[in-house]
Amino acid sequence: MGRSRAVLPIAERPDLELTPEEYVRGVIDVLERLPVSAIDDVVDRLFQAYEQDSALYLFGNGGSAALASHAACDLGKGTTKSGRRPFRVVSLTDNVSLLTAWANDTSFDNVFAAQLRPFIRERDIAFAISASGNSPNVLGGLQVAREMGACNVGLSGFRGGKMKSLCDASIIVPSDNMQQIEDSHLCIMHAIFRAFRRSIEGAA
Repeated sequence: MGRSRAVLPIAERPDLELTPEEYVRGVIDVLERLPVSAIDDVVDRLFQAYEQDSALYLFGNGGSAALASHAACDLGKGTTKSGRRPFRVVSLTDNVSLLTAWANDTSFDNVFAAQLRPFIRERDIAFAISASGNSPNVLGGLQVAREMGACNVGLSGFRGGKMKSLCDASIIVPSDNMQQIEDSHLCIMHAIFRAFRRSIEGAA
């Protein structure tokens, strides 16, 4: 008979050794520790932007790019109602031609900064999504937004990364697991959407 392998505590095991049940329980644990007050702060800033008829620009890479597109749909189309002014929301990840043109002609680090520069204005919101908080193109976009006097909002994980210092409001998921951070980001965005919609419906 072969020797049995010792089973490490969940916290000490590599991510790929977790069973589906252990992974899901880990996500639940992270969600229970989310910084709800930071989420409320972001909702308040979005509502202030809506009242000022300011614009919201969302951006990120990979899964965060998909979430930027998803959130733009929710916050734009999902809050539209007859007789009420729509929220001006743009995802910077949706125009593949423009993204690849800037990446090819300058650098990939410039794809969000270059898109923001002609449009973002004072009191608009730049909403950056980056699990690590260290993506160079995301940092570049936030830097341009800051230079233009916009409000910077960040959604990240780990310790917030370099993005944290560029943001006026930051939601940091308390996890070092990339997939659990991304799972939490979707839940946070849906929570923001529902609370924001409730705010503008209450003000109508």
